[in-house]
Amino acid sequence: QVQLVESGGGLVQAGGSLRLSCAASGRTFGGYAMGWFRQAPGKEREFVAAISWSGSSTPYADSVKGRFTISRDNAKNTVYLQMNSLKPEDTAVYYCATRRGAAVSIVTREYDYWGQGTQVTVSS
Repeated sequence: QVQLVESGGGLVQAGGSLRLSCAASGRTFGGYAMGWFRQAPGKEREFVAAISWSGSSTPYADSVKGRFTISRDNAKNTVYLQMNSLKPEDTAVYYCATRRGAAVSIVTREYDYWGQGTQVTVSS
């Protein structure tokens, strides 16, 4: 079993920054791709960013490209999402997830384990 715990969410003004963290436990962290997703009220969960085990592949949603950066520290079993130039439309619950496989995926259903989510609210 895998446990994922997100942290770092909060309230920030438009143009500000936040860094989300996701700590994994319960199995070896290395060798598996990780992803960040978000869900706004009344909307479906959507892909934000993902990272391969090596960190060499990091796809992003078009809406966050150039503003968000995903990274990972396999020694700490942690993945990060640095969010800059935040906009009100970034407001959502942010979830991290992991899948059985080293290759990245932008497809929600291809992820096997999910955290509980952390709220990000961007005020205008």
